[in-house]
Amino acid sequence: VFNKLAKGLIGTNNIDTNSRLCMSSAVAGYKATLGADAPPACYDDLNHARCLFIAGSNTAWAHPILFRRIEDARRANPAMKIVVVDPRRTDTAEIADLHLRIEPGSDVMLFHGMLHLMLHEGWLDTGYIAAHTDGFEALQALVRHSTPERVAEVCGIRTEDLATATRWFAGVDAPSGGPRAPTLSLYCQGLNQSSSGTAKNAALVNLHLATGQIGRPGAGPFSLTGQPNAMGGREVGGLANLLSAHRDLSNPTHRAEVAALWGVPDVPSTPGKTAVEMFQAAADGEIKALWIACTNPAQSLPNQATVRRALQRAEFVVVQEAFATAATCAYADLLLPASTWGEKEGTVTNSERRISRVRAAVPPPRTTMDGPRHDWSIVVDFARRLEPRLRPGQPSLFPYTDPESIWNEHRESTRGRDLDITGLSYALLEQAPQQWPFPQGAAEGRPRLYGDGVFPTADGRARFAADAWRPVAEPCDGRFPLALTTGRLRDQWHGMTRTGTLGRLFGHVPEPAIQMNPDDLRQRELGAGDLVHVTSRHGSIVLPAQPSNELAAGQVFVAMHWGSEYLGGRSSTGTPLAGVNALTTSAFCPTSKQPELKHTAV
Repeated sequence: VFNKLAKGLIGTNNIDTNSRLCMSSAVAGYKATLGADAPPACYDDLNHARCLFIAGSNTAWAHPILFRRIEDARRANPAMKIVVVDPRRTDTAEIADLHLRIEPGSDVMLFHGMLHLMLHEGWLDTGYIAAHTDGFEALQALVRHSTPERVAEVCGIRTEDLATATRWFAGVDAPSGGPRAPTLSLYCQGLNQSSSGTAKNAALVNLHLATGQIGRPGAGPFSLTGQPNAMGGREVGGLANLLSAHRDLSNPTHRAEVAALWGVPDVPSTPGKTAVEMFQAAADGEIKALWIACTNPAQSLPNQATVRRALQRAEFVVVQEAFATAATCAYADLLLPASTWGEKEGTVTNSERRISRVRAAVPPPRTTMDGPRHDWSIVVDFARRLEPRLRPGQPSLFPYTDPESIWNEHRESTRGRDLDITGLSYALLEQAPQQWPFPQGAAEGRPRLYGDGVFPTADGRARFAADAWRPVAEPCDGRFPLALTTGRLRDQWHGMTRTGTLGRLFGHVPEPAIQMNPDDLRQRELGAGDLVHVTSRHGSIVLPAQPSNELAAGQVFVAMHWGSEYLGGRSSTGTPLAGVNALTTSAFCPTSKQPELKHTAV
């Protein structure tokens, strides 16, 4: 309904969702190679994989339920090899047969180096490449220079470890004459939140296409959704460059299809501003009003100095939120109380394309007429009040009475698309969650995609993406010599508006800290608990130092959750502290527009 309000009624494409900060690089990587934003694998593939390749994900903390399944699969198949690619020695890396402790931002070089070795050793599936793909020649020319020695230099790993990881990924250790051992890759924000996010995702998919590791049990590139229903938000077109059912805003036919479905003359063709661009425009005075719902940009967006300037300069800021303690609420001209997760009805879609019914555990409190309301109800009420001004005398575009009526309209928008769910209903979802595609007449959804080697492209062939490796947006230098990475804690969630209210969840990590390699601490004559002034090109914060052997020398880590609520006070120059994202850069991937939250020089 937000999408329809903005693009259908008001006529602006300036609408973006948390998928921009979470999954837009995975979306762009899938579309560039496989033709659609459709993860081809499923959770059951863990039970069939002979090699599990985990890149840019501390799965043990970020996806704990999935990690239990990984542990179960390992116990059932002790011969399964696990490779973890991560600059830190995380809990996930502890279960790895091989930990590739690469330099931050060097993922593309690593994947190109693996393909270089596959070419050299004859480990490619040339039959699959010839029958089902295009563009391999350009990629082959690009990776010719990604020699093991060059990869070792850029990534900071041993050539022997590169060779081992490549052999296991290619699945060539199977008995002579037998099929390749299947490889499943799992990846998340370490690949996504990068100024090269699309290239990282596509380079990993390249490896699957080059070895035919896709479309069969235990094999495929499997992007892990970074937050609940991030895939559902993509399905309904909740990004500035998308429309419902995986349609592209830049495609005139797609715009016409959605306009016909909505009953409006057209959908605007001017590209909308993405999250980072939107707040820059508001800071510059170009955007005058902001409506913020279910997100907390005063904590979660990078370069908080710009974000807070935007919130202060905007003439009208509406915040629709369940928790008044969220940092963004302090900037609201109008605060709309909204229901929270346990009070809502609807559906969500998980990483394996499985749609589940969500049922309210408790009703939202309605002690007064001004009590919290469901997000969809707030938007529908507003839209109906606005319609007489913008569409006088015409039928309402928002006839919805409940979440099911909204979902039914979305279902119709998927007819004939790659994510067709016209065979589903709320009644069927009440029985059990279902995977898409599930077209009308189908008896069940499809657990794996592309088993027939046919892809949702014009000619049915997948595309190799030949994107060169590029360093991080802000390399370390003499003034900013340390590489700051960010990530999740085990027991906290996003901006901690909910988890931060429970004291026992601070038992694991009780306070903010900057983790540093012990050698870096000694060089600076610092000890555990000493307060350090951490400065980037964008801002400063003060944190206690904490020694950690998880980090290589020259690297530091701060959890993503700590906002101004936990890092209060002022800097040495009198500037209010704004949490860890006072430090991070707003540089983003040129294709996905996802910001590089995973690396900043400090």
